[in-house]
Amino acid sequence: LFDYIEVFYNQQRMHSAIGYAAPAEFERAAA
Repeated sequence: LFDYIEVFYNQQRMHSAIGYAAPAEFERAAA
């Protein structure tokens, strides 16, 4: 759960790393 929150919170900074992809798409990949 901590990892999930960390990733979700870091998405704002990682959005650039994942190619500015949709958060929902990244969420599905992480889930």
